[in-house]
Amino acid sequence: MGHRADDFTLSPASGVRLAGTEEGEGAPIVLLHGLTATRRYVVHGSRMLARSGHRVLAYDARGHGESSPAPRRDAYEYSDLVCDLRALLHELASERVVLVGSSMGAATAMALALAEPERVAALVQVTPAYDGAPRDGSPREGAPQHDGESREPHRGEPTTWPQLADDLDAGDIDAFVEHVGVRAVPERYREPAELAVRQRLGRHRDPHAVADALRVVPYSRAFDGLEALADLDVPVLVVASRDEADPDHPLAVAREYARLLPRSRLLVEGEGESPLAWRGAQLSRAIADFLAES
Repeated sequence: MGHRADDFTLSPASGVRLAGTEEGEGAPIVLLHGLTATRRYVVHGSRMLARSGHRVLAYDARGHGESSPAPRRDAYEYSDLVCDLRALLHELASERVVLVGSSMGAATAMALALAEPERVAALVQVTPAYDGAPRDGSPREGAPQHDGESREPHRGEPTTWPQLADDLDAGDIDAFVEHVGVRAVPERYREPAELAVRQRLGRHRDPHAVADALRVVPYSRAFDGLEALADLDVPVLVVASRDEADPDHPLAVAREYARLLPRSRLLVEGEGESPLAWRGAQLSRAIADFLAES
């Protein structure tokens, strides 16, 4: 196959059709994107991982991008997402894999790794936000807090997810942009962040399915408690963002992951820099360097 990107479709037992691409040859890497994103928005179009000796598999989560909706409007639990990942590994990657997940994809990858560590050669957790329990409107006891203190809900927390779903159902992208909070970030990040939101929303075949996912995923249980991370014996790269640019993915949560995981490394962009998680080429280079050293 060389470096040509080939499309694939899978139909797991759940009946969902998963659309994806694979590129390159070598040790397999699976890319898992975040909520309301698509497979493009993990390394943002960078092809460096495939060119550096890896077979890169990327797919749209159920209800996202070109993949089909779930068979039921409530079938977007993390358990459903893990089943889809497991089906992909069964069909396309019999050997141990590297899982690179962003946000929702990070929690999905971690859930699979905790359940089946023998399937995972290494993990990359890009801006993890899952703090060990589903969101229910109150912080989980013992969960890391934003800036080390109790806080009011920021954009993306329980009162906002249903509103974003309603915006998508209404086809009102301007309202979605307003409610997702892009215009509240510092001015130097505002324009690229808003452009990214609009571009990724335009890649979904069925926005109503994405709305259904918005109503389920944030309240779903990926795994039970961060304490389980301490027993995961695989190399993990944690890529964090600073709260100024990306308050939806608190730096405190990423730091807690890095503290608990026994074989972890934490990467954070410098003060005043745009998030590393937004820069595909630099993120891909950091992942490749981490895998080479691991």
